[in-house]
Amino acid sequence: MRVLCATTANDGHFGPLRPFARACADAGHEVRVAAPTSYAAAVTRAGFAHEPFADAPPELVGPVMARLPTLSFQEADDLVVGEVFARIDAQAGLPALVDTVERWRPDVVLRESAELASLAAAARAGVPTVHVCIGMHEVASHFAAIIGDPLEELGRLAGLDEGRLTTALAGETMFSLVPEALDHPDGMVPAGGPRRFHEPAPDVPAQGLPDWGDPEAPLVYVTFGSVTGSLPPFAGVFRQALDALAGADVRVLLTVGRTREPVELGAVPANALVLPWFPQDAVLARAAAMLGHGGFGTTMGALVAGVPQAVAPLFSFDQVVNGDHVAAVGAGYTVGQGPGSVAQAAAKLPTLLQDPSYAASARRIAGAIAELPPPAEAVAALVDLVG
Repeated sequence: MRVLCATTANDGHFGPLRPFARACADAGHEVRVAAPTSYAAAVTRAGFAHEPFADAPPELVGPVMARLPTLSFQEADDLVVGEVFARIDAQAGLPALVDTVERWRPDVVLRESAELASLAAAARAGVPTVHVCIGMHEVASHFAAIIGDPLEELGRLAGLDEGRLTTALAGETMFSLVPEALDHPDGMVPAGGPRRFHEPAPDVPAQGLPDWGDPEAPLVYVTFGSVTGSLPPFAGVFRQALDALAGADVRVLLTVGRTREPVELGAVPANALVLPWFPQDAVLARAAAMLGHGGFGTTMGALVAGVPQAVAPLFSFDQVVNGDHVAAVGAGYTVGQGPGSVAQAAAKLPTLLQDPSYAASARRIAGAIAELPPPAEAVAALVDLVG
């Protein structure tokens, strides 16, 4: 079986695809990953052959992103989903993805929620697709509600009949890494939901943490993902986190991402260490709590490790949803969205550390994740889908 995985150039989006791609490869199937040219190194590091497609033209993305600071949180999020992901990204990637599908002839396409060019290329060739969710159940329905017009435009560019892509989107098989207990904390689980699997337990790097601060103080991991550091409106959140935790009886490890340099933050409090990057699994294996922005990769990483978290949503709908779900299951708390949310969330960290119920709830969700079937079982589902 030939399996083509398709992703945008975002670690948090590629992450949910990786375990399924790896399971297919381990089972002896051919796997390639279609991703923007700029994301080639990440695909290679993950151990997969890269099928490149064009990045979104900066001259188109730039004006859209420049509008975001003038919009409300919801308006900005809708604009990014509808205009960047569904129109600019998808139209840029379509020609190469059509070529890849026609040339390589995959038996099935696995795509993450924000990557839509592969949906059009697959529909054009009659290849089945699987939608790998990059968040809670609300994210997929939120995307679908916003992308109607860009999706029809994409379909026309692909030479498809009107309504074809909308029908294809609605009929996709869906995979998720989120257990029902987290995805539907109210217990109201609808019929016909996604097939759920767990990501294999990470191999925690043996490397120890650097020396800093009081080694007896609880470790708080602070991360705002791989994108925040490249967004000028949110450049101040790293300093806000350091200042808010400077007087706390904790040891802080803050990562700023590969697009920033720690020296840019100025003087660092004695209880903090700032690095561009550190293996997340290695930190979470030792952390007492995490302060994050609600990105899917960081949120699920903490839950898999059974670590309670404080969520400060910054710039997208899914971050708000993830924070709400973390709070609903008692594995942490969330605050109002926006740059000021970081200081608010940090101020509540002592409660997170002192009340053992948060850690107990995080461990309960970790158990629910571990009980899901492994991605290897998804391979059989793909074989059945292909027929």
